Amino acid sequence: MTFKNCKRLLFVLLACVCVSLVSCKSNKDLDLTTVSGDKTLKGAFENNFHIGTTLNAWQIRGRQPEEVKVAKEHFNSIVAENIMKSGRIQPKQGEFDFSLADEFVKFGEENNMHIHGHTLVWHSQTPDWFFVGEDGNTVSKEVLIKRIKDHIQTVVGRYKGRVHSWDVVNEAIEDDGSFRKSKFYEIIGEDFIRLAFEFAHEADPNAQLYYNDYSMANPRKRDGVVKMVKKLQSENIPIHGIGMQGHIGLNNPDIREFEKSLEAYGNLGKVMITELDLSVLPSPWGDA
Repeated sequence: MTFKNCKRLLFVLLACVCVSLVSCKSNKDLDLTTVSGDKTLKGAFENNFHIGTTLNAWQIRGRQPEEVKVAKEHFNSIVAENIMKSGRIQPKQGEFDFSLADEFVKFGEENNMHIHGHTLVWHSQTPDWFFVGEDGNTVSKEVLIKRIKDHIQTVVGRYKGRVHSWDVVNEAIEDDGSFRKSKFYEIIGEDFIRLAFEFAHEADPNAQLYYNDYSMANPRKRDGVVKMVKKLQSENIPIHGIGMQGHIGLNNPDIREFEKSLEAYGNLGKVMITELDLSVLPSPWGDA
């Protein structure tokens, strides 16, 4: 997705929100033919970029058919909400559960969709066993690297050629631009990021690999992410794009900083706007 196209999507979505607030029209009255001749979201932007949505376990199992209908009609890219995170897909060492993930990928293939995998390495929903040995102590650097490699190559390898892109590492940079002091970082150091991308690329050389994070319009965080990605790319590490989590309110983030981030990340590769939500309510956390 180019910087210009990202800006176009953002302003169209903001305009839709403003129109709905002013006119109070129902969904059926929202005419997307102002963007193109196709009245679906995916049709409106088919020559520019994919329009994605998340699928949860109930939707994948067919328990919410009305929501699945909307997904098929308006979206041409999908990502799983939780079922491909390590805590769900490998809750115990060596015991992989691909049942829902298989159904998710099958759904995308049957509906000719771009399939995005989320996520391979993330501190928040990694099972505890990843970091602890049989003696109950923290594992060594070598052991954790092997566990990361086994997990990534098993998951990515299973869907080689079927899942088109992956969030390889998620939320590894703090808002001040420093590395998050996660267990991955504490045991391995910042090198865990490089290794994760290398392992994913080895498992599927044709998959597009992304770094994904929130608060990506924050100038200090932007500088930290750009510095990290530039360093890795200079070492020929395959990072193909950046995922910007789009948690957007009426007053935050500053649209000028958002544009600066789109441009900065666009200079590093492709850009995805992920987890997009537009709120008109005050944030309970303030502007942070």
